[in-house]
Amino acid sequence: MRRVLVLLALLPAVVLAEGPRHFSVVASFVPAEKPGGPAHVAVSFRALDPDLRLNESPAPRLTLDLEQAVLVDKQSPAQGAQGSPATAEGDPLTTRYRDLARPVLFPVALAATAPKGEQLVKARVVFFYCSEREAWCRRGASEIEVPVVVR
Repeated sequence: MRRVLVLLALLPAVVLAEGPRHFSVVASFVPAEKPGGPAHVAVSFRALDPDLRLNESPAPRLTLDLEQAVLVDKQSPAQGAQGSPATAEGDPLTTRYRDLARPVLFPVALAATAPKGEQLVKARVVFFYCSEREAWCRRGASEIEVPVVVR
């Protein structure tokens, strides 16, 4: 009876436990240099294991929170089934990787109705990565917050 209680006590911890975190993901807003010019959300990835590599294809994808009214997404539409993040697997021996020293830039614009002042925009970034040493690839996702100052 004690074993059953111990196992039941551990069950919620196992169910609620999050999978391994392989990357630290940080985002920042890069305003347009000129009025009406392009602005970006810069997302930086840092591998927590030096063996991990961020895939170049399919490219990381940023999705802005639908409830926010500060930024407008200017990314091109998602690719078809061939490069779709939902169906891509990846082969660690043939995959091309991104340079983690440079952030991934996602084009955005300030919404015309954006409230002035400092705003926090929620977003989600989906990416794919591989382990060359262990020969596997996975899909990763991270919820991020982007601080934006509207003048």
